[in-house]
Amino acid sequence: MSGADASARAGDGPAGASGAAGAGTSAPAASDPAGVPTMFDVARHAGVSHQTVSRVLNDLPGVAAATRVRVREAIAELSYTPSPTARAMARRRSGSIGLIQAGRPDYGPSSAALGFNEAARDAGYTVSQASMRTLDADVLREAVHRLVLQRVEAIVLISGEREGIDVLRGIDAGVPVVAVASEVEPGLHRVSFDQAAGARLATEHLIALGHRRIAHVAGPADSMDAAERRRGVAAALADHGLEVREPIAGDWLAASGHAAGRRLLADGWASAVVVGNDQMSLGLLHACHEAGVSVPGDLSVVGFDDIPEAAYFTPALTTVRQDFDSLGRDIMATVADVLRDEAAAPDRTSRVPELVVRESTAPPRPIPLVRESAGAPRA
Repeated sequence: MSGADASARAGDGPAGASGAAGAGTSAPAASDPAGVPTMFDVARHAGVSHQTVSRVLNDLPGVAAATRVRVREAIAELSYTPSPTARAMARRRSGSIGLIQAGRPDYGPSSAALGFNEAARDAGYTVSQASMRTLDADVLREAVHRLVLQRVEAIVLISGEREGIDVLRGIDAGVPVVAVASEVEPGLHRVSFDQAAGARLATEHLIALGHRRIAHVAGPADSMDAAERRRGVAAALADHGLEVREPIAGDWLAASGHAAGRRLLADGWASAVVVGNDQMSLGLLHACHEAGVSVPGDLSVVGFDDIPEAAYFTPALTTVRQDFDSLGRDIMATVADVLRDEAAAPDRTSRVPELVVRESTAPPRPIPLVRESAGAPRA
């Protein structure tokens, strides 16, 4: 993917917010091939986050005196020389926050970005926004670099892929970074739903209905949310002594849910399935319709996200609702906390999704009794 694939547009803040993803400017490097120390080396040496190192370098508040001393000692011991451009930008308040969206413009990320933009506007900030349809490490570095040049006070990343976090970890941005990330990432300010808890709700619902053979159609392997949902499904099944089968992997799109549904029906084992998102659930429901399999009579289906169309699927989809508008506002609240006092800023990762029960789930059909043949001995 080239830099031309990253579209830059103004956010939903007040007039004046500008795009961020440009081309032709070199991006900040993760480390120097000659072994020159970076801000991340200083952070590891001092036992703090790289954002704390940035605050010390720029004489910003929110860092304890003893921590400042430790960071400055690490800087001296490593002979670290900070980027003058990043320092100059970080010292100047711009009233602007950078937002990077990496990945398809699906309902969840787009809704969270909208909620963040609205919360930022309410707080008096403009938003400079960069978007890329697929996560590309070079384009992401370029977007961060362009946002820093625009003097943003912080950068937000909305992308569920681990690679985005890996890229951020290696960039000496000079400003705080907040990411939507459902997996633990030391040294990074995180906001997320408790994805494992949401998946557990879905699985426990099916177990309470009487299902004992529950399959899982998961999202892609590089997705943090998909991994957490897999963990939640497996934990709920294990807690009830039920078989935990390897999930069928999809890619969040309806076509992959359709393919997963055909595999599931050909196997014939499951009486219920937890699907990684509503789009894949739609494809799976279509596979059931094609095969003449009744939902929920023959197979109960639970989705995830509660997209606006979920209530109008046939049958209406039982799903796990995520309040993406609130997620966006949590992102802005975390940014505000970080800018106010980074050392005391809490992560916001405990919001639990809500189970919405509709028509696609029901108790399993009773297994018909086998009539004894004439003359067969009784048990």
